Parts: sequence; C-alpha cells; structure tokens
Amino acid sequence: MTDDTRLIEVWRGGRIESVHRGHAVVCDAAGEIIHQWGDPSAVIFPRSSSKMIQALPLITSGAADAFGLRTDQLALSCASHLAASYHTDPVQTWLADLGLTDDAFRCGPQEPNDKDQRNALLRAHQEPCRYHNNCSGKHCGFLTLGQHLGAGPDYIAPDHPVQVAVLDAFEEVTGETSPGYGIDGCSAPNHACTLHGLARAMSRFATAADRSDSLSVAQARLTNAMMQHPELVRGNGHACTELMRAAPGDVALKTGADGVYIAILPGLKMGVALKITDGAQRASEPAIAAILHKLGVIAEGHPMLDKFMTPKVRNFAGLETGWIQPAF
Repeated sequence: MTDDTRLIEVWRGGRIESVHRGHAVVCDAAGEIIHQWGDPSAVIFPRSSSKMIQALPLITSGAADAFGLRTDQLALSCASHLAASYHTDPVQTWLADLGLTDDAFRCGPQEPNDKDQRNALLRAHQEPCRYHNNCSGKHCGFLTLGQHLGAGPDYIAPDHPVQVAVLDAFEEVTGETSPGYGIDGCSAPNHACTLHGLARAMSRFATAADRSDSLSVAQARLTNAMMQHPELVRGNGHACTELMRAAPGDVALKTGADGVYIAILPGLKMGVALKITDGAQRASEPAIAAILHKLGVIAEGHPMLDKFMTPKVRNFAGLETGWIQPAF
C-alpha cells in the first residue's frame, strides 16, 4: 500500500514519538470524493467495517421480516460486540429462536472483551463459547438468511448462497467488482475494495432514505438500527458507541480490524472510510473522530471528542506521559 499520508501523531516529552500513516475518503451524496487524505484508490479489506453491507441480504431477501427481526437484532447483525451480557443474552435468544445451538456458528470461540464476562468465565472455570465471538450477531444474521434460503449449514463457504448474496450486495453498493477476498477473523469471506468504493457505499447508506427500492430500504433500516442501539454495535465506553451517542441520529459508525473505520452521515448525506496503514486502532479512533469534527458532526469541546480525538497516554502508575493527536 503506497502513497499513504501522515494522519496521527503520538507525543511524549514534548516530542513526536510515533507517527501513523494512512488513507481516508469522504464522499458526497453522488459518491464523489469531496475530501481525501492519501490514496482513494488504495485497495483494502474492510474487515468488520463492512458488516452492514454483509447484513443487506438479510433484509432484501425477506428473511428479516419472515423471522420478525427487531431493530436490536438488526443492530447486532452489524456489530463487533464486547460479549457483555447485554450482547450475548440476545444473541443466545436469537439462536434459540432459530432452533439452533452454539455449534451452528462457524465463527470460533473468543474470550470476551467485556471484563465482567471474562472474569465470570474464569471464576466458573469455563471456556469461551462461539456466542462470545464479537461477530456472533453477524453470524446469527447469516444463519437466519441461510434458513430462509433453505441452504446448508456451511454458510461461510464462498460459494454458499449466503455468501454469494453478500458478494452481490457488496459489489452493488461499492460500485466495484471486488478483486478478491480474504478470510476474516470470524472465518467468513471478507471482500476487498478501494477506499473510494467503501466510502461510496457509506454515502449510499447515508442517502438511502431518499430512495424507495428494496436495497435502499434495507440500507436505511440497518443505519437506523445502528443509531437506535449504539451500545449493541460495539459497547459502552468504546469509540463506535460513544461517538454515535455524541451525535445521536447524525452518525452510524463501525470499526474494522487492522485500522479501518467507516461513518454513515445521513444528515450530511456523506460517507467516510479510512484505513491506518499499520493497522493501529489507537490511530483509527482519533482519525475518525477528527473527520467527524471537521465535518461538524461533533462540536468542539464535546467530552467524547476530547476522549477519542486527542486521547491521553498514561503509564501503569496512571501518570500522563503524552497524548495522541491528528496530524491533518
């Protein structure tokens, strides 16, 4: 990946200690670039930032309505959750409603990112389950779609009807033919695209309420579900959730592994995509917060802006040793 640009600086002792480089794109309602940093044509794996795209066939197929899915379940289908009880309880209920058990998931077991849940497992001498996986909500969506299509259980296979539908949706909203896929942390295919294509897709989500076709209706439903249930998309205290709460109804946010972030901005009819070249989350969060601030989505002085755009660096004794800040 070349032609990236300096996006984030890490300071210590009055000096820049580290620099994170990357790419970012903001698209308008027509999918045209209005702001860019680095190379918009850089090809990336969107990772979990594309979960709302992967959830589109769940709605366009009729599966969501056939199974009576609620907005919280639609939000979970887009989530990278912490496996707190407010995440895993509804996932387990959804799985039971499908008549399935944890073994039906094709994502692997994952230690909960929620400290209380992780400590509870340790105290009980229990191993993590697949429903603790941060992608288990997305996989509930895949299982629901698979049942609706009458397809087999190996829903993560690239040629499975579920994944064929996902790829079709991905290429339609990005406006690109994907050059290929990699296998994500949850074992599902993750299709590559350009930064421009990903931002274009997010602008289509942002403008979906202006259209009435089935794909746009699905985009609007997923965006609204994310904004209605920000705690389910990631979790309390984390950037996706807290930055959505900082601008309620104005932004849907989604992080992805290895330094990817997207923003859907319905009020501005814009979409944002960014990628930190070295994959650092400590850089992707300040970068997305800075772009939201630049676009006027989060006002100067908001405590969540201070927390995520210019976070303090502290050592193990709690001493403030430096800070992180945007370089653009």
